[in-house]
Amino acid sequence: MTDLITIDGSQGEGGGQMLRTSLSLSAAYGKPFEMLNIRAKREKPGLKRQHLTCVRAVAQICGAQVEGDEVGSMHLSFKPGKIKGGAYQFDIGTAGSVTLVAQTVIPVLLRADEPSTVTITGGTHVPFAPIWEFFAETYLPELRKMGARVEAELEQCGFYPAAGGVMKLRIWPYDEAKRPERYDLTDLGAYRGGTVEGVVSHIPRSIAEAEVGIVGNQLRDLALERVVREVDALGPGNYCCARLRYEHATVVISAIGTYGKSRKSVANEVARQIRDFVKSGKACEKHLADQLLVPLHLFFGRKREWDGNYECWIDNWSLAIQKETSHYTTNELVISAF
Repeated sequence: MTDLITIDGSQGEGGGQMLRTSLSLSAAYGKPFEMLNIRAKREKPGLKRQHLTCVRAVAQICGAQVEGDEVGSMHLSFKPGKIKGGAYQFDIGTAGSVTLVAQTVIPVLLRADEPSTVTITGGTHVPFAPIWEFFAETYLPELRKMGARVEAELEQCGFYPAAGGVMKLRIWPYDEAKRPERYDLTDLGAYRGGTVEGVVSHIPRSIAEAEVGIVGNQLRDLALERVVREVDALGPGNYCCARLRYEHATVVISAIGTYGKSRKSVANEVARQIRDFVKSGKACEKHLADQLLVPLHLFFGRKREWDGNYECWIDNWSLAIQKETSHYTTNELVISAF
């Protein structure tokens, strides 16, 4: 067995992404690792249910030997085995993010020897995680550009705290013969228009209408189509998201409504993020950048150089990044260890 890799979870931004990246790469490369000080920089450090689901999901997929897989644990030992495709069901048990679990298991199951179906239950639209629309309309299309074949379906929305959201995935083994010569996200191409959408579940429709109106009025130059929807989730919830459609990609930017957060605050958060992204002139939105690193390194290889201007040139992939976040640099740190 390969020498054990040790990751200090207190480095960089010190959050759960370090664990998710380690799990994906450990299984994909067949390299065991241990993580110390898990989520050390969070208010409540250690494994939460969402992170535990990621650990046990990847462990089940690759038959790993695991120690320390319990809620609150700050140390984990993970020794992967052979990756096996098939049918899997993972229930977070809380409103933890289903998209973050999906982003953890997808790179692993792309290395399987047979197609897989995955059902994940939890939160689909929760704070501090990619919402379903971002996952389906921004993240997955970029994986497909890399040659990956992944399909996703949203069966039920899930908000905090009621959860109950359901996502289904279909993942085929990665075909190296279909990998493109290069992956490039440096030019979005022409702007093709966009939408701003307000969504509510079991709360007044007027909240979504107000959010959509505020965003649309602040960003008149983008001529956003205004959409309001009501969904029947298990509990109350709200989110506002904007889709900016370009020639080569769709950018999804969102904000989650939570108890005590005004509709104006939600709308202003969306509008501000859109203005910052458009003003940057870059093609790769800052949150997307760190989420693409694992599949890019798995399928295309390591970073070669960095010019200090949020542009990185790789042997066969290129990104023009809106902003280098702490998540991005920390993810690079973890990837380098593998």
